[in-house]
Amino acid sequence: MKEKILTTRKLGMPVLVLTIALLAFGVYLIIEGILQAGDFGPGLAFYPGLIILGIGWLPFLGLKILKPQEALVLTLFGRYVGTIKGDGFFFVNPFCTSVNPASGTKLGQSGDVDADAQSVQITRRIYDAARSTTSIEMPSRKISLKAMTLSNAKQKVNDVLGNPVEISVAVIWRVADTAKAVFNVDNYKEYLSLQCDTAVRDIVKIYPYDVAPNVDTTGDGKADDGSLRGSTTVVAERIRSMIQEKVQDAGLEIIDARITYLAYAPEIAAVMLQRQQASAVVDARKMIVDGAVGMVEMALDRLKEDGVVNLDEERKAAMVSNLLVVLCGNHDTQPVVNSGSLY
Repeated sequence: MKEKILTTRKLGMPVLVLTIALLAFGVYLIIEGILQAGDFGPGLAFYPGLIILGIGWLPFLGLKILKPQEALVLTLFGRYVGTIKGDGFFFVNPFCTSVNPASGTKLGQSGDVDADAQSVQITRRIYDAARSTTSIEMPSRKISLKAMTLSNAKQKVNDVLGNPVEISVAVIWRVADTAKAVFNVDNYKEYLSLQCDTAVRDIVKIYPYDVAPNVDTTGDGKADDGSLRGSTTVVAERIRSMIQEKVQDAGLEIIDARITYLAYAPEIAAVMLQRQQASAVVDARKMIVDGAVGMVEMALDRLKEDGVVNLDEERKAAMVSNLLVVLCGNHDTQPVVNSGSLY
């Protein structure tokens, strides 16, 4: 299905004025016919006025108002006629009907991400009950061309190492081809939401949560340091590309994708935190030891170069031991003053 843009002139206001004038003329004829009524019924002007009032309202069905970044897909007796884009007051064939199968579908937007689900459902039920008792809401058949945000619920996915990870992605999208969006898929909003979920699962299972050895995330057969936590931009771009490939036939354009939440699943979060803490402690100790060894070597070299004292191997070993204890200890050392020597 190829999109056809209708270059309809904005004749809404002239048609509205003429239709109102026509209906007023019909009312005038009816009144004139009643005033001319005789023994054989109303006057001859009554019947044309009645016909005008009976069909004169049909042009109202062809009046369409569009705001900026809105479109209207029109069909005539089941056949696709074209799409109206641009803001203005338009007049189209009164028998044309607008089509938007996703008009009543509400996706999770950025403002609904942090809301409590139960309270939202209760509030929505109360609002729907109050609305049903007052009026009936007709869903709009207009298609928004604005950039919109889809923020699906958090998903639990296993990474490449089998660790359960919770992840949430926000996708910025818009409708690029109205004909494909309306006719190629049943509901383009639900279709997009489903494709987002599957793309996230397909990409996340390629990466480890943190850097892991012997893991190939690029598909070149070589291990690399890619990870969900350290390569969020790369992961988000791969998710965006995969979603765009899946929704191309639906006439949708994926502008951007960003990871909004990433964490281990609650059942392993505590264990992984201990693992990260242990790794951090080991790295810190390694840095301390490397620095202490370097300082000891520098001290021995300076003492030897300046000729301050000549130390044999046994006293060098004692000095190294004492310096390492002082530099690598967790607590402040308590110095012991030696007032004499055994030698």
